[in-house]
Amino acid sequence: MTDAPRPRLLALRPLGLGDFLTGVPAYRALARRFPDHERVLAAPAALHGLARLAGDAFDRAIDARPLEALPAEWRGVDVAVDLHGKGPASHRILLALEPKRLIAFANAEIPASAGGARFDDDEHEVKRWCRMLAHADVAADPSDLALAVPAEPPAMRGATIVHAGAASESRRWPIERWAAVVRHCEARGERVVLTGDANERDRADALARATGLGAERVLAGRTSLVQLAALVAHARRVVAGDTGIAHLASAYATPSIVLFGPTSPAHWGPPAASRHRVLWAGRTGDPHAAVVDPGLLAIDVRDVVTAISGSER
Repeated sequence: MTDAPRPRLLALRPLGLGDFLTGVPAYRALARRFPDHERVLAAPAALHGLARLAGDAFDRAIDARPLEALPAEWRGVDVAVDLHGKGPASHRILLALEPKRLIAFANAEIPASAGGARFDDDEHEVKRWCRMLAHADVAADPSDLALAVPAEPPAMRGATIVHAGAASESRRWPIERWAAVVRHCEARGERVVLTGDANERDRADALARATGLGAERVLAGRTSLVQLAALVAHARRVVAGDTGIAHLASAYATPSIVLFGPTSPAHWGPPAASRHRVLWAGRTGDPHAAVVDPGLLAIDVRDVVTAISGSER
C-alpha cells in the first residue's frame, strides 16, 4: 500500500520583498495549525529562496504574479489562504481552485468569504494578516518575524548598508542627501556598501560617484535576495527608505534607520525596539507619485545623522 496523499494548503502572496517579509508570522501560524498538510506558497520565484529561510513554514513554493490565474493542477486544494488583499479579484483566483475551505477577508462580492474577518485599512501590515488568521481559528504571533541566517557568507561583514532606492519616486530621498549620510558614516570609520535591485543600479552608481566609493562597494543588482539577507544579517546597520530591505533588518534584528514619507510607519514600520529608528515628518501622501513626497523631503540630513549616532547593536 502507498500512503494517501497529504491534503494541500495553498497561501497566495504574489507581491514584493517587503510584503513577503511582513507575512512571515502568518506563514508560521499556518504551519502550526496545519502540520499534516502539504503547504504551498504562491509567490514570485525570486522570493522562493527566502521562503526556505522561514523554517518549515512551506514544503514548496510555486511562481505567482499579482492577480494572475494559478495553474489548474492546483485545483482541489483543501485550504486556500488569501494573503494578497481584501479581494474580490484575489479571492476569485483562489476559488477557481475549488478549495474545500477559503481563509480570506470578507468581501461583499464573494459569498464564500462572508465569514471572514473585516478588512481594516488603518492597520499594520503584519498585524493585519495575523488578525485575519486568528478570526479563522489560526493563532498567529505578530512578533514572529525572524528568518534563519543564510549559510552562504555575506559579501562583507559588519558593513553599514545604505539603500537609496525605492519602487516609486515618491519614496526616493534625494541622492545629494544620501551622499551626505554616506560621507558621515565613512568619516566615523564605517564601511558603507550600497544595495538595490538591478533597476536601482544606476542610482547606486550615482551615489558612489558622489561619495568616492569604489565599484566594489556597489552591490546593487549584484546580489540575490538570499545573498542580500546574508549581508543584512551580518551588517552593522541598515539605513534605508520605506522599502523591502528595512524589513530584512527587522527579520535579523539589525539596527536600522528607516525614512518614511508618503506612508505612515504605523502601517509598515519596524517593530518597536531601540535598535530601529523611524524618521517620519507625520505627513502622508501618494506612495506611487512621480515626485518625491514633501513629507519625505521634510527629513533632513541632520535627522539621519543624529539617528545613526544612537543606533548600534
